[in-house]
Amino acid sequence: MRTDRKRLACLAALSLAAVPGLSRTLEFEVTLDDKPIGAHRFTLGGTAQARTVRSEAAFAVKLLGLTVYRYRHEASEQWRGDCLAGLQAETDDDGKTGKVVAQSAGAALEVAGPAGVLQLPACVMSFAYWHPTMRTQTQLLNAQTGRYEAVRVQRIGGGTVAVRGQPQAAERWRIEGPEHPLDVWYTPAGDWVGLDSTVAGGRQLRYRLR
Repeated sequence: MRTDRKRLACLAALSLAAVPGLSRTLEFEVTLDDKPIGAHRFTLGGTAQARTVRSEAAFAVKLLGLTVYRYRHEASEQWRGDCLAGLQAETDDDGKTGKVVAQSAGAALEVAGPAGVLQLPACVMSFAYWHPTMRTQTQLLNAQTGRYEAVRVQRIGGGTVAVRGQPQAAERWRIEGPEHPLDVWYTPAGDWVGLDSTVAGGRQLRYRLR
C-alpha cells in the first residue's frame, strides 16, 4: 500500500499542462482497478506565448468501506513559449505535506522543494503531456518532488480508449523514468485523453477524460 500511495501521488503531480491558444477545463476521472477514486481537473488558459494552468487533484482510496488513503494536490504553472517560467505547488499526501516553488532567475530556473534547491537551465519542461516537444525530452521537472528526472519517451503502438464514454482510437506513448512506466494516450489530432500505469501489486491506475 505504501508504494501505491507514492505512485498515486506522483502521477497526480506529474500532469500539469495547458493547451496553446485555448481557455478550457479538462477533467479526468481517476480509477484504481476500475474503481473510481477521484478526479484531476485542469483549468487551462493563455496563448502559445503565455500559457497558464491550474491543476487540482483529489483522491480517496477505500478498503472495505473505509478510507485508507487520501491525497490532495494543487498547483499553478506559468509558461513562456515552450519553457516553464513559474510553478507553485502544494501537496497533502495522506497527512504528509510538501511544497514546490520554481521561478525564473536570470539565465536559470530556480526550484525549491522537498529535494532541496536546484538551479536548472532557463528552459525546462515539466511532465507536460499536452506538448509534442515533451516526447523528445530526456529530463522533466516533477512538480511534486522538485526533482529534475531522467526519462525516456517512445511510441509503443496504438489502441482504443474511452473518451467521455465513447471509444476513441488513440496512440500510446510510454514514459519510462524513476519508477513504474506511464502509458499516455493521444488522439490522432494530438489531444491528450488518457493515462495508464501498473502500480504495486499489479493494480491498474487510469486517467480518462470525462
